[in-house]
Amino acid sequence: MTEIIRKETKQRMSRIVVHQGTVYLCGQVAADADKDITEQTQTMLDKVDGLLIDAGSDREHILSATIYIKDMLDFKAMNAVWDAWVPEGHAPARACVQASMARPELLVEISVVAAQK
Repeated sequence: MTEIIRKETKQRMSRIVVHQGTVYLCGQVAADADKDITEQTQTMLDKVDGLLIDAGSDREHILSATIYIKDMLDFKAMNAVWDAWVPEGHAPARACVQASMARPELLVEISVVAAQK
């Protein structure tokens, strides 16, 4: 049986789980939920960068991303940040769905699966 590595584990979840070279990140939200969709998206992706590095990966190794957005009226602004963040030629499989958020001020959340380098 191969090892499962869990990082930053609490009772409810681990922020990072690694199994057989695949990295699973828990849902990431903005650093400051009082900001607009552009700032929330950027700080959310900054958190993803940090977690991927901690797990031995990076944004060029993202396999899939699921983005949850509170209001599709923010889709274009969120995508502008996303498009600038994803390295050219390394776009992952992606889904984006409108969803109710855990807190009303949150506008966007992301769940990521990546390969280790």
